[in-house]
Amino acid sequence: MTIELNETQRAMLAGERGPGKQMAMRLVLDMAAAAGAAELLPIESAHLSGVSPLTGGLGLRQFLARLATDPLAQVAVPTTLNSAGCDAGQFAAMRIAAPEFLEHSQEIVALYTQLGVQPTQSCIPYEWEGVVSSGPAAWAESNAICYGNSYSGLLTNRESGLSALAAALTGYTPRYGLLEADARRPNLEVVVACDLDDPTDFSILGDWIGMQRRPGWQMPLGPIPLLRGLPANLTHEQRKALAAAAANYGCALLYIEGQGEIPEPVFQDRLRFAAADLQQRYEVLAPAGGVSLIAIGCPQASVGELRAVAELLRGKRADAVPVWVFTSSANRAIAERLGLAEVIRASGALLLENTCPEVVPYDPAWVRHVLTNSMKAEHYIKSGLNGIPTSVMRLADCVAVATGERVVADARPGAERPVQPTASETGQRAPTAPAGGQQTGPFAAHGHGLPSQGDFVVTGEAFVTDTPITLLGFVNRETGVIEEPGHPAHGQSLAGKIAIFPRGTGSTVAPYVLLELYYRGQAPLAIVNTAIDQQSAPACSLEGIPYAYGFDGDVIGRINPGDRVELWRQGGHVSLRVAARKV
Repeated sequence: MTIELNETQRAMLAGERGPGKQMAMRLVLDMAAAAGAAELLPIESAHLSGVSPLTGGLGLRQFLARLATDPLAQVAVPTTLNSAGCDAGQFAAMRIAAPEFLEHSQEIVALYTQLGVQPTQSCIPYEWEGVVSSGPAAWAESNAICYGNSYSGLLTNRESGLSALAAALTGYTPRYGLLEADARRPNLEVVVACDLDDPTDFSILGDWIGMQRRPGWQMPLGPIPLLRGLPANLTHEQRKALAAAAANYGCALLYIEGQGEIPEPVFQDRLRFAAADLQQRYEVLAPAGGVSLIAIGCPQASVGELRAVAELLRGKRADAVPVWVFTSSANRAIAERLGLAEVIRASGALLLENTCPEVVPYDPAWVRHVLTNSMKAEHYIKSGLNGIPTSVMRLADCVAVATGERVVADARPGAERPVQPTASETGQRAPTAPAGGQQTGPFAAHGHGLPSQGDFVVTGEAFVTDTPITLLGFVNRETGVIEEPGHPAHGQSLAGKIAIFPRGTGSTVAPYVLLELYYRGQAPLAIVNTAIDQQSAPACSLEGIPYAYGFDGDVIGRINPGDRVELWRQGGHVSLRVAARKV
C-alpha cells in the first residue's frame, strides 16, 4: 500500500533534513507498510523508553551516539524520557558495582537531551505537569501506554523505544492499531468476584490477567480486558497499579465497567478472578527466604504513595532491611515541600529520583532477594536483567519487614536463595511446542517485507517457537540464548539462525536487545514474525537484518526447529521454503 507523503515527509525521506530524520522516516514507513496503514498521522507527544544501560545496553549507546552526530536530528514534538538506571546524585548510596554504569547512564541522558528530548527520567509522564497525555501519540513505556490509553484519552500503539524515537523525530506515526476506534474494543471479559483494596491487590489482578494465555486467542494488539465488579471510584494508585501490571504481558488498554464510555466488546473469552485466586497469588509471591532489599515505587511512586510510605514509617526505623523508595523528581519536590521526604529519610530509607526498581543493576554480592509491593517490579527484577528472586507483599507488610515488626527469614548474605515458583505454581499456562508433531515433505510460503530493505537471500537453520519471546530480560543479550524457564525454547539460541516466532513481548526497550546482538555478531540471520511486531521490525529496519511477516502459510506449524530453510526477497515479494528437513 502506497502512502501519499506531504512535502515535509518527502524532504525527510530524501535526506534533506539530515540522515537522522531520514532514518526515522524510513522506519516510520516500514512500520506503516507492515501494519497495512494507509496514512501517517501527526502526533502530539512522544515518550521514549530505553534510558538505563541495564536495559538499553551497548546497542542503545552506540545507536544514540551515531544519531547525535547529525545536528539536524531534533525531535519534532514534545518528547519526554523514561527512567534512568540510577539516581546520579545518590549513586554511592545505591552501591552499584557495574563498571562505568554512572558514566554510561549520564552519557545516555546527555545524548537524548542533545536530540531535544526533555530529560524527565520518569516512567510516569502522565503525572508530569504540562505533558500532553491525550490525543494521538507515540509512547514507549508499557505502564504509561496502558495508563494513558485507559484513563487519560491518549491514543497510542505499544511503541518500541526505537519506533517512538522515529515518530518523535519526524512528528508522525502510522495510523493503525490502537489509533483506530474499531481496534480499541474490549476482547476479554474479566469478572472480579472478590474485594480489592490495597494497590498491590490491583497489581496482582493486572498481572494475573496478562498471564492467562489461552490457545485460540487472536489478540494481535494484546488483551484488551473489560473488568466487571471493581469499586466505582478507584484511587489513582489503584488504577496505576492495575495498568502497570497488566502491561507486563502486552496489555496496552483496559476498561473498567462503570467508568467512562466503553465500545461495543468483541469478547474472545471470559475470566473470573476470585478471592481464592488473590490468596493463592499472595501465597506464591510471599518471601520464602531472607529479604535483603525492599523496593517501593514501580512505576515511580505518586505523591499519594509517598504519603502512605511516610505515614507507615513515621517515628520508626527501617533498620531490619534496607528500603529504597523510587519516585520522579517532580514528585520528590512535592514530597520535600509537604515534609514527606523528611519523614522517609528520618527512618533510614533511601528516597531516590529519576530511576525505577526494574532498571537498576543491583549488586548480587548483597542484594540476594528483593521484596516489593509491585508486580511490575517483580516481573523484571527476577528476569534476566538482574535474575534476583523477588517477592511481593502489600505496602504495609513491606514496611513491617523493613522495621523488624515482621520477620520473614534470615537476610544475611550467606542465606539460601529461594527457588522461584514454577509456571504451574503461579497459575500461568506453560507454553506449548508447535502442534502437529514432526513435519515432513516440502513447504513454501509467501509473505511481506519492509519497504526499506532490498533483495536478499538467506539460508540457515530454523529456530521455531509458537510462543512469543520476551526479548528484554529473557534473551541473553551477549549470546542470544533464551533464558526463560517454562518457555518451549528455554536454553536455545537465536544467534546465527532464521528466527521464526509470533512476536516479541514484554518491555518496549526490546529492540535494543536485537541491536546489541547485532553489534556483537550474535543476531539472528533473519527474523520471521506471523504479524507486525514492534519489538523486532524496528531493529531490523535500522540495521538491515532481513525481516519478513504475514505469510500465506503456517510458517510456525509447518517448519521444525533445526530444519534448513531459505528466505529470499525479490522485488516486493518475500518467500520462505524448507530446503532440507532436520533428520
